[in-house]
Amino acid sequence: MPTYNILFYIRRNKINTNRQIPIYCRVTVDGKRAEFSINRWVSPDKWHSGLSRVRGNKEDARSINNHIEKIRIKLNDIHTQLLKENKNISARTIVNIFSGSADKKMSLIELFKYHNQLVKEKIGIDFAKATYIRYETTLNHISRFLLHQYRIQDILLMELNYKIITDFEHYLKTVHGCNHNTSIKYIRNFRKIIHMAVANEWLEKDPFHKFKSKLKDVERIFLTAEELQAMEEKEISIPRLERVRDAFVFCCYTGLSYIDLKTLSQDDIIMGIDGKEWISLNRAKTGVRSNIPLLPKPLQIIDKYREDPECAFTKLLMPIKSNQKMNAFLKEIAVLCGINKDLHWHTSRHTFATTVTLTNNVPIETVSSMLGHKNIRTTQIYAKVVEKKVSNDMAALEDKLSTRKMKTGQTSS
Repeated sequence: MPTYNILFYIRRNKINTNRQIPIYCRVTVDGKRAEFSINRWVSPDKWHSGLSRVRGNKEDARSINNHIEKIRIKLNDIHTQLLKENKNISARTIVNIFSGSADKKMSLIELFKYHNQLVKEKIGIDFAKATYIRYETTLNHISRFLLHQYRIQDILLMELNYKIITDFEHYLKTVHGCNHNTSIKYIRNFRKIIHMAVANEWLEKDPFHKFKSKLKDVERIFLTAEELQAMEEKEISIPRLERVRDAFVFCCYTGLSYIDLKTLSQDDIIMGIDGKEWISLNRAKTGVRSNIPLLPKPLQIIDKYREDPECAFTKLLMPIKSNQKMNAFLKEIAVLCGINKDLHWHTSRHTFATTVTLTNNVPIETVSSMLGHKNIRTTQIYAKVVEKKVSNDMAALEDKLSTRKMKTGQTSS
């Protein structure tokens, strides 16, 4: 049985115009406290700390002491009832029931919608639109999960537990077909919502307390120097594919993501400290400023589309289709160029980080800055990719040297 205690005390740091101080009640369960004012005031010299009562037998003293005793009895009754019902007992729960705030029970979907509305109002200030969409998608998954798993449309926060979280993970991976990392990202969004509830004291116990979520390392696909050159030099007679190829190569030499490329305009081109043209923009995903010196190849591509009618109409540097179409066309381009890899648009960003910069000894701090990463640890993932490639190349070299040595030995014998 959890330890339980009630204490009435005065707050000497508060005093009114009559030189009186307020009386507070503190409920403690297993060392955790919840406090509230009993809306009574007393002169400091009339308070008996040992007895938690007002000294004397005058009418005002008897009135306050009776009020204290009524509160004590009601709190004890609440504690006893929770024990009988075998419910979770905490200081905050007891005080909430006493004050009536426990009747204002918030639900998960209600909280999620409240959170998402806050995010929506801060789009362009603290959040990108993509962040809001990601939370809305998570909310949709939660709603479908509750309906599928429990045949309910919502659930109270106080009813959440560890099993519901693991059931949600199972649902994402099996029913919805998400891979491990995608599932964990949705669950982390869910977790942020719950942390908000705990911080606001709408939920006392964090159901995620024992839940462990770790992303698995995934192989990041990038173009080698030879593959990038093959794509650059390939003669493509189909205009739609040529445009996508040019845009993709442009990103391979700048590290821009699709969403940043889609809005790239002449206003984002500045004169750098070296007197040459740079891209300077805030990344759509993170809001971090990214400054990228333009190499000869992307400059050539910009010049190629300077008089393009579509670019002239949109005021953008390159003609860009939807992400879905760009990725679909990219797969066609890979076949034309003889590249046997499952390319997607983010492959260009990986190529910039590995083949174009880190492999050519550009310092990782510089690469991180150009990519617009908030934390250099994100960039270090690419450094590991480069190290792995070096390791594989050296292993292949070792095999060649070993084979050559064996042949030399056989020849001399």
